[in-house]
Amino acid sequence: MTSAAHPGHPYLDHPFPIPFAHRGGTAGGLENTAAAFRRAAGLGYRYFETDVHATGDGRLVAFHDPTLDRVTDARGRIGRLPWAEVARARVGGKEPLPLFEDLLEEFPAARWNVDIKAERALEPLVDLVRRANAWDRVCVGSFSESRLSRAYRLAGPGLATSYGVRGVIGLRLRSLGVPAPVRPGAVCVQVPRSQGGVPVVDRRFVREAHARGLRVHVWTVNDPESAAALLDLGVDGIMTDHLEMLRTVMTDRGAWV
Repeated sequence: MTSAAHPGHPYLDHPFPIPFAHRGGTAGGLENTAAAFRRAAGLGYRYFETDVHATGDGRLVAFHDPTLDRVTDARGRIGRLPWAEVARARVGGKEPLPLFEDLLEEFPAARWNVDIKAERALEPLVDLVRRANAWDRVCVGSFSESRLSRAYRLAGPGLATSYGVRGVIGLRLRSLGVPAPVRPGAVCVQVPRSQGGVPVVDRRFVREAHARGLRVHVWTVNDPESAAALLDLGVDGIMTDHLEMLRTVMTDRGAWV
């Protein structure tokens, strides 16, 4: 089992479908923390999924929500707080929020799928990738197609990007034989298996993506039956919260590196 031919971006240089540790693996309750990513690395994961927000003073934090309220012992909107205050919050009452630049440094062999959760985080992320020369280690995603287009314009073709919602819809329509525009320059498409009960990923969708030189990465897959079915369809990556599960499924297929 090998992945579809990729369009030449080194981020995608992997011989089998890519296993992604979604937020480092959220099943342990310490999502998007250095501790979670250390655990994922210890299990053999080399591709991590995370999210970024910019604090009020412009520091780039790896965190999913716009506010600290859900998973930390603190409160408040990250974009309105200085880093000094955000740094005092603890995920699950235990682990600090990491700066994305610190994660890049701590895990030099890792590759990151980074979801830009807010417009204010876009330029700091592009600047960080440029300063760290991390072009082969970062793929930028977002639900917003316009945000991804702007990232691509700011960074140029050295930055790997996925499709936003508009691009996914266009690709899905094309897979059904309906002409639709899609943004050039993306290297992958990252999608749920279905949305609102409507299938997104099927053989036609995978075939259309591969015909355009795009990898298909599916989120967030947490049961072995779904993981196996998607691998049978020929998807190129799976994001999961349940790290041991996906490793077992892929190991049984001889697709774990």
